[in-house]
This record gives sequence, structure tokens and C-alpha cells, in this order.
Amino acid sequence: MKEKAENIPVYSLHNFSKTEGENQQFQVEVFDANRHFAVKYPHRHDFYEVLYLAKGTGFHVIDGNKYEIKPPCVFFMSPGQAHKIEVSHDIEGYIFIFTAEFYLINKSNQNRLIEFPFFFTVQQDNPPLIFENEQDILFLETLFKKGIKEMEKVNIDTVELLRSLLDLILTSSALLYRSDEKLLKGKGHIVVKKFLQLVEENYNLNLSVAEYANKIALTPNHLTQTVTQLTGKTSSEIIKSKQILEIKRLLVHSNLSVTEIALRLNFTDQSYFAKFFKREVGVSPLHYRNRSLNG
Repeated sequence: MKEKAENIPVYSLHNFSKTEGENQQFQVEVFDANRHFAVKYPHRHDFYEVLYLAKGTGFHVIDGNKYEIKPPCVFFMSPGQAHKIEVSHDIEGYIFIFTAEFYLINKSNQNRLIEFPFFFTVQQDNPPLIFENEQDILFLETLFKKGIKEMEKVNIDTVELLRSLLDLILTSSALLYRSDEKLLKGKGHIVVKKFLQLVEENYNLNLSVAEYANKIALTPNHLTQTVTQLTGKTSSEIIKSKQILEIKRLLVHSNLSVTEIALRLNFTDQSYFAKFFKREVGVSPLHYRNRSLNG
């Protein structure tokens, strides 16, 4: 019997972090039987996950599909996917969890994440990547080990290195990943992927949920229900999350004034733009810029 979506908890990255605070954007660590957090299964994440398993047995259930764990293999999880995992006591591997903001903050291609074949798949099946080549295995393990070592001394420079290591993990995995075009397509997943692509392409227009729904030929309620069911977030939350990410990027990586950023993202009311950002982030745009630039 499938769990109802509203009964499945949605966790943020800080729920899986051993450090205090709620602003973590990434974590790289060993994955073994000693890794325990106070979370319920099944659950959803609002972040991405790359789980590499080198040893052990068990099962991983993702969106109702049950996969046998056959190391060495990698499971990829997108925000909103419901999953639960059952593993043997000798399980060994590595895990890299991260937010979209962490990966995309310096990317000119903001579609980058959803272009990976293992993220936001429109297929009903999302199987793991099985490794067969020893060199590929050693390369991936080296990237994870380097990431764990860098986590011990996180600063501005090492964060950039960790971001580069993640990019290598994802890019090299994508080259090996093979999707089966014969698998059935899930209509809900197609709607969600189309919505996410539209948000990536039109975030600068400051469109409403109704305007996005119209582009997909759905009612706003139907769109929001589908998106919430498959991601754990409402359509409005996803739109706002993308807008905030882009505002942060422009505040930190451009010389545009706050007014110019507001106009670029089609916020005609400067006062509302500042209030919107402060409500979502907790500080004003200028405060965020000064804090970020001063380390």
C-alpha cells in the first residue's frame, strides 16, 4: 500500500548535518551502518543526493519502485522523491547531499541540474548507476574521499573545490548513465519536469502560478496539486526559490544595484522586491550582499 503524499515528511539538508544551524548547503561523508539521524522512512528531501555504495546489500525504494542494492552502484535522488532504504550492517559507501543553490550559484547554465538524466527524470523508473569498470570506480571513490577530506577544513577556497568535485561526480556519472527509452512515462512527472524547465527559462519574467499553468494548458490548482504531490513543494514555493537563488547570484556576482536587479527580474515595485527578499531570506538585499562579500 502506498503512503499518502501528505503523510510523508519532507526534510531539509540540516536534518542530516552533524553541525548546528539551518543554512547548510552541502555535506559529504562516509555512508555506513553508523550513520544515524532522527528521520522517518519513507521521507522526501528538498535537496539533491548522490549515494555511492561500495559494499553491502539491501533494498532502496524510490517513488514506490524497489531496487536491490548491488555494489558498486550510485543512487541519485532529486528534491521531492519519496524513498526508504534498508541496508545490511556491512554497508559501506559515500554520500554527497547538496542544494540547488550550492551547485548553481556560479553556473551560467541554470538548467544544468535538470539536464542530468538521473535528476527530475520523467520516467516512472529511476534505477541506480551500476559500475563495471575498475577505473571508473576508483575515480569516483577518489572524488568522494577528497570531498570528505576538504569538509574537515571548509572555507571559501575549499567550498569552490567541493563544488568542482561535485561537478566531476555528476558529469562523469552522466556519461555512464544509460536511460531506457522503453520505460513507461508518468504523466505527473512529465508535468513537473515541464514546469521546472519553464521556471528555469522564465524566472526573470516574474510570472504567476496561473501564467505557468496556462503555458502547460492546466488549471493552477491542477498544476499545484501535481507539483506538490511529486516534489513536496507548491508551485509558488518552487518559483520563489528560483527567484531568490537568482537574486542572490546577482547580488554577489554582479555590480547591479538592488533597483537594477529588481527590474531585471521584472519586479516593478522596488519596495515589494526588498520586502519579498527579506521575508524569504531574513535580511535585506544590501545586508546579504555586504555579508557575502565580506566573507
